[in-house]
Amino acid sequence: MPFVELGDLQTYYELADEGRAVLVLSNSLGTNLSMWDPQMPQLKQRFRVLRYDTRGHGRSSVTPGDYTIEQLGRDVVALLDVLELKRVHFCGLSMGGMIGMWLGVHAAERIDRLILCNTAARIGTKESWNSRIATVRTKGMNAVAAAVMERWFTPEFRAMRPQRIAQAQQMLENSSPEGYAANCAAIRDMDQREDVARITAATLIVCGAKDPVTPPADAHFLISRIRGAEIVELDAAHLSNVEQAEAFTDATSTFLSR
Repeated sequence: MPFVELGDLQTYYELADEGRAVLVLSNSLGTNLSMWDPQMPQLKQRFRVLRYDTRGHGRSSVTPGDYTIEQLGRDVVALLDVLELKRVHFCGLSMGGMIGMWLGVHAAERIDRLILCNTAARIGTKESWNSRIATVRTKGMNAVAAAVMERWFTPEFRAMRPQRIAQAQQMLENSSPEGYAANCAAIRDMDQREDVARITAATLIVCGAKDPVTPPADAHFLISRIRGAEIVELDAAHLSNVEQAEAFTDATSTFLSR
């Protein structure tokens, strides 16, 4: 299996052998790189796609202690260094988008085009994140799974695609409670509302019209702060790349291929 050792972290990744420009895909909280499966058939025809499991997720290490968005961003830079990838496109959803914002500000020379999906410069309150952290550490992932599914997908999609929902819920429930909690802390402590104005990369913002986690207002804030940024709004909740897979893939591919 393709792992790289990055200090105390063992990162699992998948990198396509073919393609020209490299596109990095960064997963959301409580998922792993398989969340991008709906996009792979089309994206791998145009790009050399790099997917990885964020620290504390999937097959990557669950290192001790609370994480930070800076730490997760530096993990990406270290991965690019080991793979000798100097400059890439970057697409991140939710927490992956927060990592993308950090990279756009602090590692601008490594980022060509940037796609920030279903994300925000700040999400939630310290109290709400602390409550979720306490729940998963004491009761496990099953205690939050049903509520998360309601945020990830609209009622219509949940009713229409029960098998897809079951797969997503299993992915979440199989997540490490400690890894999940440590990443919740990273989001809890993040506030990039001022920093995002320093992003200079060509940027696309993707939002879900029915996203209760990062509603369109959060996307429009990013549009107001990132010069020249574009926006696409999809008829979806939080995991728009799954609920509106074809429209999501078309929008991102078009933006990256200009």
